Amino acid sequence: MIQPFSIARLPRIEFGAGAIAQLPDLIARYGHRVLLVTGQRSFPESPHGSVLLAALEQAGIDWAPVRIVDEPSPHEVDAAVRQYHGQGFTAVAGIGGGSVLDAAKAIAGLLPVGDSVLDYLEGVGPEKPYHGPALPFIAVPTTAGTGSEATKNAVLSVRGPEGFKKSFRHDLLVPEYALLDPDLLASCPPPQIAANAMDALTQLLESYVSVKANPLTDALAESGLKAVREGLFAWYENGENAAAGRACMAYAALLSGVCLAQTGLGSVHGLASPLGAFFPIPHGVVCGTLVGAATRVNLDALRERDPDHPSWGKYARAGEILHGHPFRTIEEAHAALLALLDDWTERLNLPHLNAYGIHESDFARVVAHSRGSSMKTNPLVLSDAEITNVLKQRL
Repeated sequence: MIQPFSIARLPRIEFGAGAIAQLPDLIARYGHRVLLVTGQRSFPESPHGSVLLAALEQAGIDWAPVRIVDEPSPHEVDAAVRQYHGQGFTAVAGIGGGSVLDAAKAIAGLLPVGDSVLDYLEGVGPEKPYHGPALPFIAVPTTAGTGSEATKNAVLSVRGPEGFKKSFRHDLLVPEYALLDPDLLASCPPPQIAANAMDALTQLLESYVSVKANPLTDALAESGLKAVREGLFAWYENGENAAAGRACMAYAALLSGVCLAQTGLGSVHGLASPLGAFFPIPHGVVCGTLVGAATRVNLDALRERDPDHPSWGKYARAGEILHGHPFRTIEEAHAALLALLDDWTERLNLPHLNAYGIHESDFARVVAHSRGSSMKTNPLVLSDAEITNVLKQRL
């Protein structure tokens, strides 16, 4: 029997090399005044950036810039909303990595109403119910990691001892279009490829074993894991198959966003929230450095407490997909999965936690703040000691 499930709203997806050429026409469907949210330099100073601006001018589209540096803060979102509220913008286009897309998503949601994002941020302010309207938002990822182009979440951060990493989340924030052009990934440097690719892999794996997984997300997650196997190192090593690798990873990251939007995530992302809030560690690095350790702890806990859980077999299937062949037993597949995750973490040079000033004395505070929404969809509830073990393995 297939149990009942539901699938939340998704964007219209346009995928393929050269797809960014569609952007002026998509913007024009909503009007002729667009807010362009980008990173500080990578896209604006690229050949793609100059071509796009020329095409917007030719199409008679007026635009204004917002530049996002690092992971976005509520202050940056509020500043953009204050500056551009009431100026007749008809759409927002976010062109960049996950941080840019999250910021653009929040700005699109707040520009018509002019409110502060702190009014709506989960677990921070008054948590007012959001009713919109939101401006039409077009998401154009230039990295392959977060899958933000397919979700309703705008993740915002304040870093420091009292920092937080929280979401502004609503169905009205889902992009109208997700425009995926693998050619835009060509300028990503190897450390960014590594962190973002392992973020996508982590999201696929955590969605696959989530307590909210369903047959549709399982199929998508398996397809995404296969694409990671075929594409990650082809892109990272920048050989003759790099273009095919970029396409595979753009596809895998998209599917990771689709899946997480439906199923939630797991312990890695539960830990990523406080780690990213308290320390200057990029989100993708957290995922890449912790996914092997977290998988090992989950498997140990399942073996001891719930070996009949569906995720027990799913972890084995994930090992087979990532290796590209079956194993004789579930235990062999589990061991192969753990060995692969450890090997990839080393081959991709993912730093240890102590590279970002994280010490064992910080663990209790991190664990205490790790039990947000992501931890609630982990295959089983982990103890504080088990969560601490994940951190210890990668200190």
